[in-house]
Amino acid sequence: MVKRPRITAHNETARLAARLRLAGCRVAAAAALLAAAGCATAPKAQRDRWPDHAHGVVFEDRDADGQRDPGERGLSGVAVSNGRDVALTDFYGRWHLPCDDDTIFFVIKPRGWCTQVDGLQLPRFHYIHKPGGSPSSKYAGVAPTGPLPESIDFPLYRRHEPDRFRVVLFADTQPRNQQEIDYVAHDVVEELVDVDAAFGMTLGDILFDDLSLFDSLNRTVALIGRPWYNVIGNHDTNMDTTEDRYSDETFERIYGPPYYSFDYGRVHFLVLDDINWMGGGEGRRSYAGGLGPEQLEFIRNDLALVPPDRLVVLTMHIPIYEVEDREELFRLIEDRPHVVSIAGHMHFHENRFLGADDGWKGNEAHYHLVQGTVSGSWWSGAPDELGIPHTTMRDGVPNGYSIATFDGHRMSIAYKAARRPADYQMNIYAPEVVPAAQAATTPVWANIFAGSDRSRVEMRLGRSGPWVEMERTDERDPAYLRLKELEVGPQPPPGRKLPRAMRCPHLWRANLPAHPAPGTHLIQVRETDLFGQTHRANRVIRIE
Repeated sequence: MVKRPRITAHNETARLAARLRLAGCRVAAAAALLAAAGCATAPKAQRDRWPDHAHGVVFEDRDADGQRDPGERGLSGVAVSNGRDVALTDFYGRWHLPCDDDTIFFVIKPRGWCTQVDGLQLPRFHYIHKPGGSPSSKYAGVAPTGPLPESIDFPLYRRHEPDRFRVVLFADTQPRNQQEIDYVAHDVVEELVDVDAAFGMTLGDILFDDLSLFDSLNRTVALIGRPWYNVIGNHDTNMDTTEDRYSDETFERIYGPPYYSFDYGRVHFLVLDDINWMGGGEGRRSYAGGLGPEQLEFIRNDLALVPPDRLVVLTMHIPIYEVEDREELFRLIEDRPHVVSIAGHMHFHENRFLGADDGWKGNEAHYHLVQGTVSGSWWSGAPDELGIPHTTMRDGVPNGYSIATFDGHRMSIAYKAARRPADYQMNIYAPEVVPAAQAATTPVWANIFAGSDRSRVEMRLGRSGPWVEMERTDERDPAYLRLKELEVGPQPPPGRKLPRAMRCPHLWRANLPAHPAPGTHLIQVRETDLFGQTHRANRVIRIE
């Protein structure tokens, strides 16, 4: 598999920097040593020496005008990449990197600094070099950029970044048209305006094939009022191309590089492009999960500059266990004590722990979150009182998003159902009426939206009954099955049909206790999840 094969120059800067870091050198001292070793950019003499390289400066933009003015100092020890190599700026903030006619340069934002954010809350941390522009396609790519500038300068701005912060995680907003963008607005954006979070991220399938809708959706999400990063998904690609290297031209025009990294607080975020586009044109849509050698080389060089005690968060669209070259990626991260990964794509919500069967060789299982989607089941199902489809996902989970909380190298995730209270974390299913003689054989199910094999789930009848541990089962969600039955009934509900039910990865079951007294009773269920968070829910039944 080949993924965007553009730059072949070997990168020694990151390797030397890593050795300096391990030797205990401070960043500024390391940058000075790198300059002495010939790794940093000097003015014209070195531009003449490396004519096929790009050059520039990372600087503190004190007046926030986006331009380097006299007196605005360069910043040393900041990483810059061309999508494969990673270089540290020298004492004066200068960098140089190999270049060809299809290269995106980007600064890797360090802690305590921020990049420019445009009027749509999109971070601007890159420069695209495509002298001839993108190839012709149905949706416009990058216009011709002309000759390489003499200096590509990246402004940074000081910002306080605490150890503890929150991030909003969207997956698969995936509107087909403006009406479904309006669903996104009313279902999730309105309740998130001015949310207590450092930034947000959409984990791919931002749209559903119609790339002309990027601007409208971006304007909608921007109303949340937080910087918003984006991951490329398989429905965000230029599908009329036959080559993977040209499949993300429109994405690049709108958002910039399809893969990149940045620091916030004490966390290093790696945003990956794991869509390997293999065919396009009318009637042909072929892709697989893959990273490719160039992106893997970037990850290797990027991580060489990240201290081993940092939490590394990999974000992607296709789940990591479906990526064809995942073992090459695993070899780069499995020795780190703090590393997690997050994806979308599947239209269900699941916490997974990957081990030897998945190709993982780390001492402990690798935590991977498959994030439930904003679009749920692709905006399917009967509309509610606001005209928005209920769009329940095929695991029985309502559509929604997550709030991730980071504190040093620790992370916790809280799922949030759209337009529901934050404590709505499960559904309990039981009959309305149960004969007392049949109670001991009557099952109660609990679908714990963010449950996992590390959850402890218990049930009791009444406020003072004994807690009984519920057993995890691989059945299908009972309520979702009833929704599917209605679709084939004599009066099917309006809206698109839901997808087939799946075996739910977070469903628990237990029978009612024997010989309960007749009357109206309360079923209580409580769950303690893998992060130590406790959730409770109630259901009322009658025993006769």
